[in-house]
Formats: sequence, structure tokens, C-alpha cells
Amino acid sequence: MMRLKSLDAWALALPLRRSILRGAVCLLGLSVFPVYAQVDPDQLLKVQQQWAHAHYQIKDEDQQIAALNQLHQRIKTYEEAQPEAPEWAIWSAITLSTEAGIKGGLGALSLVKDARAALEKAIQLDGHALQGSAYTSLGALYYQVPGWPIGFGDDDQAKTLLQKGLALNPNGIDALYFWGDYLYDQGENEQAKQVFQHALEAPERPNRPIADAGRRREIQQKLADIEDDS
Repeated sequence: MMRLKSLDAWALALPLRRSILRGAVCLLGLSVFPVYAQVDPDQLLKVQQQWAHAHYQIKDEDQQIAALNQLHQRIKTYEEAQPEAPEWAIWSAITLSTEAGIKGGLGALSLVKDARAALEKAIQLDGHALQGSAYTSLGALYYQVPGWPIGFGDDDQAKTLLQKGLALNPNGIDALYFWGDYLYDQGENEQAKQVFQHALEAPERPNRPIADAGRRREIQQKLADIEDDS
């Protein structure tokens, strides 16, 4: 995964330090069926599955970016038809931040800024949508993006947002993953280890086996990194 904490980090490609903008992000403890929004659950599920395929199964980076761009255009069509539905703003942000994690470099900065704007919009519409995943995704951006003057990163803001997301989805694999990764980033290895272990116990999400399997692999890698650090 990719950590975007410095100008050098922005100049590098996908694997950097200990995390990545994925599903900021990659985001993200998402339930299949929205609680408040009136979106088509079949459309939402298809978007989620296509993102998981692009993110976890496509290995060539150019093909990944092409698939994410195509998916983002589809999401924008849904968003234009339903501008008050926070789910589409969330998934627009997820595809943008995932692409930023693949591209790296200063070119990713505009993508994460657009992702931040989309997540802020989603929170304004309904912060509880998709079990608070906009808070989790936005929190992930804040601790992975470099701070001023390069970017908008802010660890304190990240902590506040991640905790809000976790409060709304305390057993969600993605909410737990990003909270654990934040703790790891802050040097709280023992706490991070406990959170990651809790994340591995998260219930599987219906019809999202690729996303669940991919996230569990990332968690296992984090646990291995913690062991290497000890």
C-alpha cells in the first residue's frame, strides 16, 4: 500500500512504505444495501464488484487505470441522475483515490483533491450512508496525503474522521482496517495489531468475496509488517 507523506512519496509508484490509497480509498466497510439513499442496489453492487476486480485482480497498472476510468464515468452518470444520493459521491471518490494510489507522483494530487470534495459532499448529504464509509474514506485520505504545502494531509483530522466511521460501523472490515493502519502509521503497533486481528473476524459481505479476500490479504500483510518491526 502507498503512503503519500512527502514529495518523494508522490514521485514514486504503487508500493510505498506501509499503506496505499485504496479504497481510501479505498474505501471501506461498505454495505451492499444503502440505509437511506434510494439508489438501485443492483447498480451499486455492480459498481462495488467492478471496483474490486480492477483493484485486486487486474495486475497491469495501465489496464487498472483504464478500468477505473471507465467505472468512474459510469458512476458520474449515476451521480448526474441522482445528485442527492451520497452513495455515488462516495464511489466516485473511491475510484479517484484508487487511481491516485496507482499513479503516484504529483499527478495524483488533483485526483485526491477531487476525491476529498466528493466525500465532503457525501457527508453533507448523509454521513450515515453506507455505514459511515465517507468518514472512513476521508480519514484515510487525510493521513495518507502529505500535509501543507504539498497537500492537505492532517493526522488529527484523520483520527477524528476515522473514529466517526468506526462508530457507525464498528465491525466493518474496512473501517477497522483503516483505523488499524492509522494507528500503525502513528507508531502504535500493539494497538494496531489488536485492531487488525479484530478486522480479520469481521463478517463477510454478501456478494463481495473479491473485496473481502483482497482486504484480508492486506491485513495479513500489515500484521506481518508489525512482526517484522518488533
